[in-house]
Amino acid sequence: MENKLNRRGILVLVIAIVIFVGFMVRLFFWQVVDGEKYKEIAKNNSTYSLTSNRTRGEILTSDGKPLATNKTIYNVVLKKGYIDDNKLNDTIIKVLNLLKTRNEKWIDNLPISYKNNSYSFKNDDNSKENLSYLKSKEFLGYLDIDKDDSADNFVEKLADRYDCKNIKNEEEKRNVISVRFNMEKSNLSTTNDYVLAENISNDMMQIVSENTQSMSGVEVDTEVERVYKNGTLAPHIVGTVGKINEEEYNENKGYELNDLIGKFGIEKSFESELRGEVGKAYVEKNSKGNVIGTVETENAKPGNTVWLTIDSGLQKVALESLEYNINQCHSLVANDCVAGGVVMLNVKDFSVLAAASFPTYDISKYSDYDYYTSLSNDETTPLYSRTFDGAFAPGSVFKPCVALAGLEEGKITKDSVITCTQDYDYYPTDIVKCMGYHGDTSLNKALAVSCNYYFAEVGRRLGINTIYSYAEKFGLGLPTGVEINESTGILAGRDSKSWTAGNTVQAAIGQSDNAFTPAQLATYVATIANNGTRLQTHLMKKITSYDRKKTIKENTADNVEVKSTLKVNKENLKAVQKGMWSVCNESDGTAYDVFSNYGVTVAGKTGTAENSGTDHTVFMCYAPYEKPEVAIAVVVEHGSMKKYSTDVAKALLDKYFYNKDYTPSEE
Repeated sequence: MENKLNRRGILVLVIAIVIFVGFMVRLFFWQVVDGEKYKEIAKNNSTYSLTSNRTRGEILTSDGKPLATNKTIYNVVLKKGYIDDNKLNDTIIKVLNLLKTRNEKWIDNLPISYKNNSYSFKNDDNSKENLSYLKSKEFLGYLDIDKDDSADNFVEKLADRYDCKNIKNEEEKRNVISVRFNMEKSNLSTTNDYVLAENISNDMMQIVSENTQSMSGVEVDTEVERVYKNGTLAPHIVGTVGKINEEEYNENKGYELNDLIGKFGIEKSFESELRGEVGKAYVEKNSKGNVIGTVETENAKPGNTVWLTIDSGLQKVALESLEYNINQCHSLVANDCVAGGVVMLNVKDFSVLAAASFPTYDISKYSDYDYYTSLSNDETTPLYSRTFDGAFAPGSVFKPCVALAGLEEGKITKDSVITCTQDYDYYPTDIVKCMGYHGDTSLNKALAVSCNYYFAEVGRRLGINTIYSYAEKFGLGLPTGVEINESTGILAGRDSKSWTAGNTVQAAIGQSDNAFTPAQLATYVATIANNGTRLQTHLMKKITSYDRKKTIKENTADNVEVKSTLKVNKENLKAVQKGMWSVCNESDGTAYDVFSNYGVTVAGKTGTAENSGTDHTVFMCYAPYEKPEVAIAVVVEHGSMKKYSTDVAKALLDKYFYNKDYTPSEE
């Protein structure tokens, strides 16, 4: 028994030694004898990373209405990395013949046509760019041809370049050349897919799909096309996407040359959240260009969904009321009144509930060249956002800031009397005209009747530097923090050139260099309503996963950034608030006729700003006075009469408090 065990052990050991020696010998041949051969094979084999399309996140209103969504379309795609190099032309012919069975269009950019057995250059506008590229100095160098050569000679050279000389059918040859030309012009590498036909029909999609087994590297890909629903609701805010340009490509990592990227608005500001991640497949080819196999894949990940703070109902009313009042003013009072803007904020967290600019446009048509050209040439500049980019002289709505500064600095009390004699001429070169002859005037009356004389004197006592510092605390002349592009406006004083003491009295009544956006004015009045706490004005309500099931970020009253806090005497702030109440609720108040019998108590301030042409009309308010919820600022360029700005604000309050849709006043 023992001898048998010993013999078995020896046998196993011998077998192990033989196997080990065999491996060593084989390894020796691989590394030493045939080492150079296998190094060459490895060197000539290549692995390529192929990417799939991104699925961009959606943009919604706060109540879930779609603003920017996605539509699935079908494209015929050549996945060059999966096609053997020597089979590319045959594959193109097969696909084009399939498309021909249903008269489907394909991307044909070769500026050479084939008719009546001859070639000729195309001279239409659509071919100019491609013809210019074909005859560019760089491309002519590739072809070794002169730019004045005939179309036939160009085709012959192109056929050489793309290995098409053996294709007997001239039409097929020309079409293959067209595809290969466009692939080269698109800087297509092995790692990129080439879209041969876009937005094909469902029938064509099924036909191609059924034939993909016999055409390696040909697939029907789904592409997510950006669709702008309710295109006129908030175009200046939503923005749009477009093909990435060279500058954007250099500034942003992880993009392909044919990627889409946000160009402005929310689409641009939240690009990192919306863009999504591409899928990847790793494909290996040998030295002959034949596909060896797919190594591994990574699934695409859709972008996140951005929910705006904009309420669709309030936004609709803002647009309708602004448009109506501007058109009414234009036709009845001032023919230079053609534009304006309005912003409504939630006082609790400074979220933008509505922000409308007029004239406006349809973002869903923005990519149409003729439509965009008409907008660009429109003298009323509809592409310009009055709400966030437009800076306007505020007029008398600046006076609550001056009033609070005067109280805080001890230059006046709420009972101090200044006698208005209509013309304030302390500085003979800067005479301030008052709209009335108000006589003895204290703070409350001065705000109610908007006495220029009173505030010119308060401004003189304060000096421009003090006024400037208080205005800054209200956010005037500073970014509101809103996520899209905005103007900082202009705050008169510190940065103004050649400032004189006389300029100060003009600045104190909202004239001089002062110019603010409707968004800044809404932030300013919301700060007054919020007892001196200025929060970051914002458009983003929350960000969720694409399927909306997971909340990633959210803005609430508890986590919105505090931009500044007015450390002022509460009684002084109450005096200013009471004066704004008087504007809307006392018989001599400038907005009494609009809000005296309104069901909700409103506090506000009217303003008329001098400028070239008809005066601007401005109105800002908050409500309810006792426990503020919303704040509004309206600017009507060359609006002349307060009616046209107060009517817009009232329409928004009607919608917010009573859910009334906008019905124009019959007055």
